[in-house]
Amino acid sequence: MDETGQKNWKRMAFKGGKVWVRLDEKGLPVEKGGKFSIKYKLDQDVEYSAGKKDVMDLVDGNVPAGSKPAPKTKAAKAKKAAPLPDHLQDCIVIHTDGACSGNPGPAGIGVVLQYKGNEKQISRHIGEGTNNIAELTAILDGLAAVKNRSLPVRLFTDSSYAMGLLTNNWKAKKNVALVAKIKNLMAKFKDLKIYKVKGHADDPLNNLADQLAVKAIQSKED
Repeated sequence: MDETGQKNWKRMAFKGGKVWVRLDEKGLPVEKGGKFSIKYKLDQDVEYSAGKKDVMDLVDGNVPAGSKPAPKTKAAKAKKAAPLPDHLQDCIVIHTDGACSGNPGPAGIGVVLQYKGNEKQISRHIGEGTNNIAELTAILDGLAAVKNRSLPVRLFTDSSYAMGLLTNNWKAKKNVALVAKIKNLMAKFKDLKIYKVKGHADDPLNNLADQLAVKAIQSKED
């Protein structure tokens, strides 16, 4: 993009990350219906809408504290989660979460796998996507990471959307190929159960998965 084109955009903060906001001829953000037009990368063709109240000026080039996601609990910040309860000791336990800055926008996944005192964490940026795509991809990656599919597996997600599609026979209207891929993988497990947990609450493993998903997005920011 040439210098003139770049002058039509301003670097600002949005939901804990940096975005480009379209400017009018007076150098002010273009507003329509209480929303600004934004891009995550200056050379991308697609533009998104962001609520005016969620877009803030940078402070010395950095995202201001008020634009960052709420701090996590101490449990979520822990490098290693607490031991599993007795009824899950013989299971491979997976906690998954997806995050998206903008919905659609840059997306990331977080996965925590535990078995017999061992733990594996996955934090991966998946490119541009929606929150639902991130949630489903986190589940796919979590299941794909299990090598011994004859063992009992218990997967926990805070996504009602994913639960409906994978356990309640909802018919996928979007993300059809992704849902089919997950269901095909699920069929290869001898004993797999998926449970719904409340997101951003008091479940330390769900909070940890969320932290890993957000970290994946932030690691790709300019």
